[in-house]
Parts: sequence; C-alpha cells; structure tokens
Amino acid sequence: MTIAIAIYLFIVGLVCGSFFNVVGLRVPAKQSVIRPPSHCTSCKTQLGSRDLIPVFSWLLARRQCRHCGTKVSFVYPLGELATGVLFAGMYLRFGLSLELISALLLASLLVIITVSDLKYMLIPNKVLLFFLPFMIVARILHHELPLWQYIGGALFGGGILLLVHLFSGGRMGFGDIKLFAVLGLVIGLPNTIVALLLSCLLGVVIGGMLQMLGLIERKQPVPFGPFLAVGSLIAYAFGQVIIDGYFSILFA
Repeated sequence: MTIAIAIYLFIVGLVCGSFFNVVGLRVPAKQSVIRPPSHCTSCKTQLGSRDLIPVFSWLLARRQCRHCGTKVSFVYPLGELATGVLFAGMYLRFGLSLELISALLLASLLVIITVSDLKYMLIPNKVLLFFLPFMIVARILHHELPLWQYIGGALFGGGILLLVHLFSGGRMGFGDIKLFAVLGLVIGLPNTIVALLLSCLLGVVIGGMLQMLGLIERKQPVPFGPFLAVGSLIAYAFGQVIIDGYFSILFA
C-alpha cells in the first residue's frame, strides 16, 4: 500500500510540476498562467495533449518542439520530475499525516521559485503571498514543535539574510530574504540554522565548480534561491538527524 501511494503521488507530482513550470516562468513575466494555453515559445503553436505528457513528451520529441524543431529547455522535465520525486519522498518521510500537508506545500513552493529564480533571478512576491496563508493554517493545525519555534524560524530566516543584505551592499536580494522567512515559518528552529549552513555550503561548492568549468564569471551573480530550496528541504526532512549526528561527533 505504501508503494502504491508513493507511485500515485509521484504521478500527481509530475502533473503538478508541469503547472508549476508555467507559474514559475509566467508570473515573473507578469503573464497569465491560464491564457494563452501552453504553446511553443518559438513558433507559438499551441501544444496538444501528446505534447503535454510530463517528462515523456520531452523525451519522445527528442528534446525539441515537434512543430518547429527548436530545442526545449531541460528545465521543463526537470521541474516535473523534481516535483514527482518530492511528492513521493515527502510521503515516504512523513506518511499520511497532517505534516504531509505542510511538506507538499513546501515542495510546491520551492519548485516554483527555483524555476523562477533560475530563469529570471527573481522570486515573485505573488507566489510567496499565495502560499503564505496556506502554510500558516497548516502550521496552526499541526505543529510538531512549539509554535514559537516556527515564528522564531521565520524571524531568524528573514533577519539573518536581511543583515547579509545590509552588510553586503545589497548583494543579497529581498526575494531571498522574504523566501527564507517563509521557509523558516515552515521548518522552524533550529532547522532554519541547518538550512542556512547547508545552503551556503552548496552555494560555495556548486558556485566554485561552475567557475572552474568556466560556466560563470568570478563575480557573476548567481541565484541563491535554489540553494535555499535544497538546503531547506534537507533540513526539513533530516534536520534533527543532522543536529544529533553533529553533537555526537562533537562530544564523542
């Protein structure tokens, strides 16, 4: 039964991920997520049902538009696949529980902002404001930690990046500040601290690798939202395990 539900949520995630791609690409560009219907951004041909099967349409069309032959970005299937994996993974981690609601909301938000930040280096306020009330209600309905720890997570997340913004001359964007405040509200303290450390570590390692490969310049701006997303997801699912492991090594 567990495997069947995980497979079901994986498929649901693939479908939702297709829509999340649309939201992440259109909202920052101030476009409707409904009109026009899905179409090739090159030849403007409206896509049919055979073009909209998550992941598989991209593979079967050999990663290109079947109408004009233009290459289709890997971001589309990646967003779909990531959502499917996250939906199934969150279920396997939290089971059929009230916490799963917060987990699926978190995964949905992070897929959207990752697509948006990678494409435009922008985290839309509209997306954050849409998810925020749902996340607040979900946290009030179910909270494994005392509520003050979730409030503290929001204050720490937003506050620490605001300080980075002030002391870095604005190199940390306000979108990242607001995003981390929302994430802190969901994952709470001390997981927010773990998320920050993981995000910075990922940023340094991956940013360094991209520089070594010549894919980015030394002082070229790199979106921090995706690193916050990955760091927060790891901290949310395994934060306490990481903390316990750290202290067991520290005091061994």
